[in-house]
Amino acid sequence: MDSKNDNRFPLRLDDVTRWKIESWYKQDDCQSRNEFVVKAVNFYADFLAGQVNGVLPMAIQSAIDGRLGMFEDRLARLFYKLAVEMDMGMSAILDCIQVDADYLRKLRSDSVKNVKATNGLLTFEQKAREQLDDGTGDDQWLD
Repeated sequence: MDSKNDNRFPLRLDDVTRWKIESWYKQDDCQSRNEFVVKAVNFYADFLAGQVNGVLPMAIQSAIDGRLGMFEDRLARLFYKLAVEMDMGMSAILDCIQVDADYLRKLRSDSVKNVKATNGLLTFEQKAREQLDDGTGDDQWLD
């Protein structure tokens, strides 16, 4: 038996379906109608498998992964720029003042506590108001 005949599958198509294959297989860059039908069947089978398993079809998952990859790259670039700016600011401040290690440890501890308490939504104005309440700040800029 010829190996070409091993994978043959008899298929009857209505006129509309046959017309769709004829109309679309070249536009999909398929070399043959058979290639187009195989791609269509695989696409639909992936779609059905996604519905049964509660998983997204491969084409949709691939598109989401691509967009998430672009988003991740953009965030990485933005975080890098932010880290550079923060380093510049901290370096400028530290060039002007002398800070000992104990003070830095207490400052870090307090900052971690503040960020956790506000779920990361602490603003500069909130921090300034806290200092006003403690009596350690100047309220001229808040008016």
